[in-house]
Amino acid sequence: MLVREVMTSPAVTVPQSAAVKDAIQLLERHSIAAMPVVDEVGRLVGVVSEADVIREMVVPDQRVHERLVRLSTPPTHARVADIMSRHALTVSSGTELAQAAELMTSTVVKSLPVVDEDEVVGVISRRDIIRLLSREDPRIEAEVDELFRQTGLDWLVDVSDGVATVDGPADDGERELARVLACTVSGVVGVHFPSSRNG
Repeated sequence: MLVREVMTSPAVTVPQSAAVKDAIQLLERHSIAAMPVVDEVGRLVGVVSEADVIREMVVPDQRVHERLVRLSTPPTHARVADIMSRHALTVSSGTELAQAAELMTSTVVKSLPVVDEDEVVGVISRRDIIRLLSREDPRIEAEVDELFRQTGLDWLVDVSDGVATVDGPADDGERELARVLACTVSGVVGVHFPSSRNG
């Protein structure tokens, strides 16, 4: 499965010149943990996250300190460009979903801007992948069955925990075709062939 089939598009973006307060309100309004930051022509220049705004905007409470705590950089009138992460990890819409998932799980990022030819075309997040994996088995099974039927294939399919068991392919070529077709259906995490050691 490819990123373009799962990503959220269009992406919620914020200009680097925007006030941090505007970015905070966008994060809250759209219930997202991070968003791409773009320049005047829409090119990606960074990412601003909940962690960025919390780190910069939550100030010490003077009531619990014996001495005045001085802020190194006052948050008043801060701009997104002042607090964003400039080294954004990205993927393209044609990236395999498994690669995007590996990138997110091996780093601290919860979402990745999807960039094609310098244009932000979407965002792929852990939440998008969870939504995909949570699809109910009967719905997945019906879609795989319909896909086989439209392709003219008289194969039986049963889906359990996202794994499609396909009965009917007669040889390695047909099994590979079944695997490729089934894996295009959202929520399929594996394909098994009961009469094949290759399943």
